[in-house]
Amino acid sequence: MVPRRRIGRHGPEASVLSLGSWHTYDRMDFKDAVGMLRHAVDIGINLFDVGVYGLPENPPVFTDVLFSAIVRGAGVAREDYLLSAKLWLEGYPEQPLRAQLERALFRAGTDHADLAVLGDIHRDDLDLRRLAREMAALESEGLLGCWGVNNWSATSILTIRNHAADFGSPGPQLAQLKYSPCRRSIPEGVPFSEVFDAGISLQASDVLEGGILAGKASPARPVFPDAGGVREQVVKAAEGIAEVAAALETTPAQLCVAFCLTHPAVATVLFGATSLAQLVDNAGALDLVRRVGAARIREVVAPYWVDGDLVDPEGP
Repeated sequence: MVPRRRIGRHGPEASVLSLGSWHTYDRMDFKDAVGMLRHAVDIGINLFDVGVYGLPENPPVFTDVLFSAIVRGAGVAREDYLLSAKLWLEGYPEQPLRAQLERALFRAGTDHADLAVLGDIHRDDLDLRRLAREMAALESEGLLGCWGVNNWSATSILTIRNHAADFGSPGPQLAQLKYSPCRRSIPEGVPFSEVFDAGISLQASDVLEGGILAGKASPARPVFPDAGGVREQVVKAAEGIAEVAAALETTPAQLCVAFCLTHPAVATVLFGATSLAQLVDNAGALDLVRRVGAARIREVVAPYWVDGDLVDPEGP
């Protein structure tokens, strides 16, 4: 069974593996998606990241609506899984977070989120104090259990945490950061050590670089922006990671997920899957850590760290 760790100091007990929905369910046969999610729950995965994806000016894709139907099809009760919703800041504060969250919950077929993750900051004038007050209100009203942030700087995270305390909220419990054998500068840098020391957990995301590190040179889904301009090096590193994985009698995907599990601040590693076979393969990372050990895993992937001096460890 997939073990669980607490998210932050005030969050729920979540599975150390979590299943994302970024362009996954909308590329699957519905019956296959139901079977995959049922298997995920059966092996102990209880955290599902479900967002309203799509640009603000365009109609959203329906991966979250599909998720609500998949959950019903799999016979999974609401109390048996944790829902992590996304809240985007592009239209804030003109578009209140409450309205966005209520819309997201309606689309996902539930009345509350166990976790809400605030999206990237793309502006310099964001009022973090106002944002903290609104998040505290959503918590107090039971619309969400706790919250985190996606790809924020260490300074912004600690700043909003201080503001949140003024409104009776423990503040962010989770920092969702891009993390892989190739992208390590931010999650392993000095600035974020202070974030983790404050009791905020790490959720490793984009761990396979959109599938590139799993051996897919041309991913079928959109890949996140290329921080540091290192994607070409990542593609080359994927070849070496595949060779190391073969020597360890494992797969590249298992090796990358296992690497992320070795970070001491990790509460959960987030990945997407579009087949039961992919899910089973990724979940095998747990056995790999037990078989090989964290120290050895970190040693063998060390040569493939490519964003070393190219990305500010403070974060975006």
